[in-house]
Amino acid sequence: MTKIYIDTLGCAKNEYDSQVLSADLEERGCAIVLDPEEADVLIVNTCGFIDDAKRESIEHIFEMAELKGESKKLVVTGCLSQRYHDELVEEMPEVDMFFGVNDYDVIPDIIVGDVAAPSPVGHLEPTTPSPLVYRKRMYKKNVYTDVLKIAEGCNNACAFCAIPAIRGPYRSKSIEDCVREARDMAEAGVKELVLIAQDTSQYGKDLYGSIKLPELLTELCKIDGIEWIRLQYVYDNGITDELIEVMKREPKICNYLDIPIQHIADNVLNAMRRRSSGKSIRATIKKLRDNIPDIHIRTTLLVGFPGETEADIEELIDFIDETKIDRLGAFAFSDEEGTASFDLPGKLDEETKQERRNMVMEHQLAVSEELNERKIGGVQEVMIDEVAGENLYIGRTRYDAPDIDCEVTVSTEIKHRPGDIIKVKITDSYEYDLEGVEV
Repeated sequence: MTKIYIDTLGCAKNEYDSQVLSADLEERGCAIVLDPEEADVLIVNTCGFIDDAKRESIEHIFEMAELKGESKKLVVTGCLSQRYHDELVEEMPEVDMFFGVNDYDVIPDIIVGDVAAPSPVGHLEPTTPSPLVYRKRMYKKNVYTDVLKIAEGCNNACAFCAIPAIRGPYRSKSIEDCVREARDMAEAGVKELVLIAQDTSQYGKDLYGSIKLPELLTELCKIDGIEWIRLQYVYDNGITDELIEVMKREPKICNYLDIPIQHIADNVLNAMRRRSSGKSIRATIKKLRDNIPDIHIRTTLLVGFPGETEADIEELIDFIDETKIDRLGAFAFSDEEGTASFDLPGKLDEETKQERRNMVMEHQLAVSEELNERKIGGVQEVMIDEVAGENLYIGRTRYDAPDIDCEVTVSTEIKHRPGDIIKVKITDSYEYDLEGVEV
């Protein structure tokens, strides 16, 4: 029996791909192991989105190369090897095979020996992005929260982003396949369903000729066992009246939206090739808050884009202070070859970019602290994530996504397991986190 260790880096989409690959390998008689020392084959599923992610992926490849010795095989797949496969083949002779993001179907056959390994040094010829269909996945033990990838690729062509070049055009998974997969997830113990795509708001347009996210959500809400449904990566120009209505109607859908705003200054948004304007972003936020008063919005900002001025940053900070976005993160612009922004004039030095990023986050810190203080005395529905000690747990409210948002430290004399959903009275707050007692 071939033993496989998979090292997954990057975003939730990569984790999803590794789950599918694990299930395929297990069906072919392989064993997925958690210790690389035990493995016959080491697989690194890489991220190649920005410089930091690329460096981390390369470091992990070299770490696995040190472990492989004479008896193990080292396989590299994912976004980094899709984007730079020729360079990696040249620079990393330690790696036995390289694959891209469209090669997951053939990796199991090659590893178990059903088909010949590609040559030279094992990278396949570029393949056409395939349709996104139902696939079996291998879930973690005691899973209670996980992602459902409803589409792959992207058509937005933002100036700073390499994703369309890496993962191809937008392809939706059918409503039937999404529901089938979500039922699998519920049977595996998943209570919180996190819908992901590069742009979830465009779901279904390629398959059905119009956006079908509201219809998909309606069907997913019918699945027994799923208690929370969370939407991530919903662009503001895709937040329709129909989407708002289904969110208001269906109690399983968390009043939480991850909206990638990136900036608020029109000249920066235009240079980024975004389909939004400062006016449309503000209007969308107002519309959401008018219709769903407890809506919590998460966003990410990209500062230091070529041509960004001090006036642009001042406008962005004013927006943060006035709009008070509930959950906000900021990144400094990363200059990525192969993107439209790579050739733009007006690039800023690293020190300036980091200063602006830090300034943005300092203002958000005060906003987050103020919004958390307002929750003191109220009762929140909280999902337990971990046991922190005797009568002490760490969890999240319905308004917080796993791994990225605020946490709640819960005191209770009742025994709980991760995935339990309980009522908690908030007794104290901090800049980003809360404390409370079970009621």
